[in-house]
Order: sequence, then C-alpha cells, then structure tokens
Amino acid sequence: MSQRKQIVITAFALFSLFFGAGNLVLPPFLGYNAGSAWFWVATGFAISAVIIPIMAIYGHSKLQGSMLDFGKKVSPWFALIYSVVVYAISISLPSPRTASVAYEMAVEPYFDMSALSLSIVYFILVLIFVLNRNRILSIIGKYLTPLIIIILLLVILFGLFTEIAPLRDSVFPNSFTEGFLEGYQTFDAIGGVVVGGVIVISIGLQGNYNYAEKRRIIARSGLLAGIGLFVIYAGLIALGAWQSGTEEVSNRTELLNLLSTKTLGNTGTAFLAVLVALACFTTAVGVVAGTADFVKGLFKESKLAYVVTAVVGCLVGVLVGQNTVGYIIDIAIPALMFIYPITIVLIALSVLPNSLTTRLVYRTTVITTIVFSTPDFLTTLNSELISSEWVQSIGKFIPFSEVHMGWILPSVIAFGLANLFGSLFKTTSEMS
Repeated sequence: MSQRKQIVITAFALFSLFFGAGNLVLPPFLGYNAGSAWFWVATGFAISAVIIPIMAIYGHSKLQGSMLDFGKKVSPWFALIYSVVVYAISISLPSPRTASVAYEMAVEPYFDMSALSLSIVYFILVLIFVLNRNRILSIIGKYLTPLIIIILLLVILFGLFTEIAPLRDSVFPNSFTEGFLEGYQTFDAIGGVVVGGVIVISIGLQGNYNYAEKRRIIARSGLLAGIGLFVIYAGLIALGAWQSGTEEVSNRTELLNLLSTKTLGNTGTAFLAVLVALACFTTAVGVVAGTADFVKGLFKESKLAYVVTAVVGCLVGVLVGQNTVGYIIDIAIPALMFIYPITIVLIALSVLPNSLTTRLVYRTTVITTIVFSTPDFLTTLNSELISSEWVQSIGKFIPFSEVHMGWILPSVIAFGLANLFGSLFKTTSEMS
C-alpha cells in the first residue's frame, strides 16, 4: 500500500475513533446556548477537543511506543499508575457512554428493546471487532467513516443555508472557557493517548514501514483528521447557534433530533440513528482495543492478556452502558477534572523539543499541575467535607480557578522555571 493511501485511510480512522458520542451531542447544544458568541465557544472547544488530541497523535508519532512513554520521564511508577488510571476511566466511562447514547437516540425511539439488551448486543459486536484488530483500520477507515462524514455534512450544509432569526445572547459568563471545558466531556485528549497506540500498531501490521515513514504517516494523517474534526465541530456549533433565536429546547438529544428533522425532513431521524450508531460504535472499538493493547504489553505481549482485557472491558461496558447518558456524564465530571489537566500537560511536553523537556522539567511541571488542579477536582466531589469553606477558599488565591483552570498559569511558570534552573545548572557545571 502506498504511503499516500495509508495516510488517507489512517486519517479517516483517526476521525472516526475520535468522533464518538460526546462529539456528536455536545457541539450543537453548546452553540445553542452560546448564541451570538458561538465563535468563541467554538474556539475554546476546538482547542480542547481538536488541537490537544491531535497533539497527542503527534506525540505518539514521535514516541512510537505505548502510553507509558508519555509519563516515563516523571518516573516509571508514575507512568504506570497514570496509564492504569486513564485506561480504567476509558473503559468505565466514555466507552459505556457510547452504548447509552446509541440506545437513547438510535434504538429507544424505534424499537421495543431494553437498555440492558442493547448494551449486551452492542458490546458483543465491539468484542468481535477488537479481537479482529488487524482489520480495524481498513474496516473503519474505508467504509464506516465516509458515511459518517457524508451524513454530517448534509445536516450542516442544509442547516446553515436556511433562514435564521437573530441570534440570542450567550448564556455563559465566559463563552471561550465554557467551550474549552465542554471539550473535556469528549474525552478526546484521553482518547488521543489511548487510540494513538492503536494507530501505531495497526500501521505496523499493514506495511513494513520504518520509524521515519511511520512518523510521517501518523503526523500527516493527524493533521487531516484534525481539519475534518474542526470543520464538523464548527459547523455543528454554528448550526446550534442558528436555532438559538427560534426554538426552545431543554437538552442535547432534543436539539439534535430537531436539527436533523429540519435539515433532512422525514428521513432526518433515520439518518441520525445511523450516524449515532456508527460514531458511537467505532469509538468503543478504539477504546477497548487500546486498553487491551496496553495490558498485553504489560504481560510480555500475551495474547491471553489481550483477550481477557477485551472481554472485561466489554463486560464493564454492558454494566455501565445500561445507565442514562445524563447519569454517566455526571459521574464523569470529577474524573475529568482530575485526569484532564495532567493529560494535557503530558501531551504538550511530548511534542516539545527534547532540550526543553528534561526529566526535571517533566517532574516539576506535572507535580505543579497535580497540586493546582486538585481544588477543581475536590469541588466537583459532592460531599459535605469538600463543599466546606476552607476547601473552596483555596481557589480564591489561584488565577483562573473561578473557571476551573487554575492549574494552567502555575504549570506554565513551573515549566519556565525548571528550564531556567536546568540551564543555569548546566552552565555552572560546564564552567566548573
């Protein structure tokens, strides 16, 4: 297979693996609430849901290893614990959520089927795809993703070229930060460090590429996938904003159904059902396969470990996936506030030059991120202890903590100081 063809197929696969349940239902409602400020929420959303995840793919193209490589400069134990936590979150929340979204939007309105029954059938199919992982790229990249893109573009194009009423004002205090934080719920930064490993391994199975060739394929396919994701997200956010001055809707699902009906007429809901099922399914396959790959590597490339992990991941999916979307989103917030800042920092460090990312820089920046993101994490835990004044008062002394981003400035300062100290120490050592 030529490199150009491999880049296109990999780009389609990346798009599909990223574009899951949250990516479909979040942007329109975000634009609807932003109204005339839709551009700013789109910008914030694009940073956390497009740029940072694609940076993770670039990081994988540079490292070409497992997710352990993202944190090994902090310490081997940190890398292991971080990876275990990320994969545990991945198979416990975003993967099951895909089944829940698929049920509420594509099954429940049309078929007399329980959420548990759908979840069982859904994850049996996921398991079949995961156990045939050598065909993940070809099946997803060649057949499923193009259909998803076509349906989305039809909805967006028809919707944006209709008459609109004046857009209402944004309901958000800060539209940019709201868009950025809403991007957390896509799980795409976590998805980037998880499915990036799947892409590296799958490319190796499809051709005898050397390190430089694989890095070029992954980097270019990541860029193409990122452009596609941005176009779709911006279109869906704008489409939601177009409805802000005309219709009153109360939730994400209702708005998405309204948009499909208005743009595609009576066939809109059928197209939407197909879209939801495909987008959710491909994401679940990528998450479970990535988790199984990770455990397989821990057990000396054991095929049994891969199979057992895939089965366990699908069982967890069945148990959690039978719950409602709203319930899964609610329980995900504390986990996201804990793991997302660490993930963003590790991704950023992975793509920077090695001269700026020494072991000292990694340790200082990551530890600072953990410390200053802890108040955000604690305030999302709904308990009497955490809601007490002494905990909430901590955030008053941290810049941007009022928008749950109090970790950013301290992490940047720690990164700069660690590099400055490292340079001074190196100069002193050379002089001596």
